[in-house]
Amino acid sequence: MAGSMLSFPRGFLWGTASAGYQVEGGNTTSDWTDWENEPGRIEAGQKSGRACDWWAGERWKEDFDKAAADGHRTHRLSVEWSRIEPEPGTWDMDALDHYRRMIVGLRDRGMEPMVTLHHFVNPRWVTERQAWESPAIVPLFEAYTRKVVSALKDHVTIWCTINEPNVFMLQGWVGGIFPPGKKKLGLAMEVARNILRAHAACYRAIHDMQPDAQVGLPVHFRPITAARPRALDRWAARKQFETFSTVFPDAIRTGRIRGIFGSTAVPEAKGTMDWFGLNYYTADVVTFDLRKPGELFGSRAFPPGAEVDEAGVYASYPQGLAWSLEWARRTLGLPIYITENGFGDNADTMRPRYILSHLREVWRHIQAGGDVRGYYHWSLIDNFEWERAWTHRFGLYAMDIESLVRTPRKSARLFAEICKADGISAETVSRYAPELMEGFFEDKA
Repeated sequence: MAGSMLSFPRGFLWGTASAGYQVEGGNTTSDWTDWENEPGRIEAGQKSGRACDWWAGERWKEDFDKAAADGHRTHRLSVEWSRIEPEPGTWDMDALDHYRRMIVGLRDRGMEPMVTLHHFVNPRWVTERQAWESPAIVPLFEAYTRKVVSALKDHVTIWCTINEPNVFMLQGWVGGIFPPGKKKLGLAMEVARNILRAHAACYRAIHDMQPDAQVGLPVHFRPITAARPRALDRWAARKQFETFSTVFPDAIRTGRIRGIFGSTAVPEAKGTMDWFGLNYYTADVVTFDLRKPGELFGSRAFPPGAEVDEAGVYASYPQGLAWSLEWARRTLGLPIYITENGFGDNADTMRPRYILSHLREVWRHIQAGGDVRGYYHWSLIDNFEWERAWTHRFGLYAMDIESLVRTPRKSARLFAEICKADGISAETVSRYAPELMEGFFEDKA
């Protein structure tokens, strides 16, 4: 269908996302530093090491150059609390200067920075104090927030408070996959309350110091639906969905956090979100299963027919992104940034289809009146993927972990074409994923 084009709004923010610990390298003062060194925690015993060398080698410069040359208009990055406050009350001004240089570097290249204050990683002393398990975390996190915002506010207007609080809470205090490695569901609900209190304090601190700031919360949002039209399947799917996907945005909407043991008021959290950050990767279907009480009696699988990534972690299901966007519009009524969306695909054979089919759903949502303001692909470059380390690759650019040489994948060229055109053309689809051509533009007037 020559000449067809899915055009995005003028000023739409195209870019990628990253996280400090995953790309910086050489972090010695965090809980993840210690976690990596515990046997059995990380796939194949791999280490983050130099990561992508954004700290000592400042190779963020060449990566930002690549992003700018590819037409990216924004980049989402995180600052590391463990670098900025390595000991209680001790502030590392050199670290803040490093982050300032990075953010000014984005501005100099014509890219809008989006800054995340917490992306899974804590200073060692915070975890040693078990601070997230008590309200003591609130003044600590607020003090850190104020220090960062005072240093960076001249260059940043879009802030994220706590990345994927649902993943941070469930992986750390239910699954035991992240620090502190506990498996206590009751305690996890208390951690959730403290995350919300800390988020609320952070939100208000930012607005106190920078009234025109836009502050949001990126949530890992996963549609979870019943595998069969049976009451028990629907019950298990609803419980898993509410516990994983909606617990935090719903609490910010209502001022109450709903858990499986009841609900608790968190009034200070109500209304503390200027925009909703949607981190979408995949979806699940659930079958009721009495043998899985730890998973709320639900056995999960990917939707039938969905293309699964090499690690078996995510499946490509663009309908789930459409459903998630509609949930956010209907339930929250806030502007949306897609703060993460990507596919682990070392060979880069499936990723082009994933990008195109998911962006098609974003375009459809905007055409229907949805307020989506930006799309951040995960990620710009292969990075240290937490417990999966270097075995699961999400980068538009491949990176050799020994030489640190960056090589553009086909998907980097695809995304560059989309960014520069402000949309998806028939020529682009036919070049990168011709198998999608049939029906791809059928909604185009």
